[in-house]
Amino acid sequence: MNEHTTRYVEAGLQGAPNTARAYAGDWRRFTDWCTAHGQVAMPASVDTLAGFVTHLAEAGKKVSTIQRHCAAISKAHALRDLFSPTDDKKFKVLVEGISRLKGVRQKQAPAFSLASFKKTIKHIDASTPAGLRDRVILLLGFTGAFRRSELSALDLDDLTFSEDGLTINLKRSKTNQLGEAEEKAIFYSPDPELCPIRTLQAWLRLLERTSGPILVSFRRGGRLTDRRLTDVHLNKIVQRHLGPKFTAHSLRASFVTVAKLNGADDSEVMNQTKHKTSEMIRRYTRLDNVRQHNAGKKLGL
Repeated sequence: MNEHTTRYVEAGLQGAPNTARAYAGDWRRFTDWCTAHGQVAMPASVDTLAGFVTHLAEAGKKVSTIQRHCAAISKAHALRDLFSPTDDKKFKVLVEGISRLKGVRQKQAPAFSLASFKKTIKHIDASTPAGLRDRVILLLGFTGAFRRSELSALDLDDLTFSEDGLTINLKRSKTNQLGEAEEKAIFYSPDPELCPIRTLQAWLRLLERTSGPILVSFRRGGRLTDRRLTDVHLNKIVQRHLGPKFTAHSLRASFVTVAKLNGADDSEVMNQTKHKTSEMIRRYTRLDNVRQHNAGKKLGL
């Protein structure tokens, strides 16, 4: 395999930037553990990996965290065309046992009610540049069902306005690593304070430019910069307004929940979220209240 081919293979194995960063940290923790315990990290033996994941389990790590570490180790071996111990049948039995004992239910970002979201938006002072920007983040994140990384990556040339609304071009996303044409539609709201398009247009007038990132930070004194907000910054802004139990991912989860409660079918939801299967929509729907979404309301008694 020549160096050009190797470069393309590595790009194919790395995945989304956020995933690549997580994998890099997971691989570093594995190699540090191997060094501390006198084990060889590359190629790793089944016994070595079994010892490492047992260490993670005993340290209280979630099943999803352990699985992500295994995925990072598997990819590191694949990049070097080496057999991965994660494929060993005995090792898979070990991971299954850890999952059974620890449980696999993941802690999910909670959804908010539409009423509370509207109240939050109207309490943000849009007369200030920071307040206007934060309204844009919340309204776009919710109505567009954006991932944090997608919001952060938005540029001015991704936007197309029309009388019918706004179309946003997604250059790349977690499920679209090849940059195929993918769009989100944003619609006008009759309430100007809750309208994502009018709020965004007001923000763009402040930016006074025609290219570059949309969501940016401020210098001290409230002066605008052209520094793109990271997904970490976006998360902090969402929590500042919605509360610490929520995350930026709550905007996306709440879109699914509210849309389903209002009668949207899975295909309509998937057209905005860009999920590939209805199973993922069911996972995203936060309908914990037994009365919220129950066929008992439709019995006609």
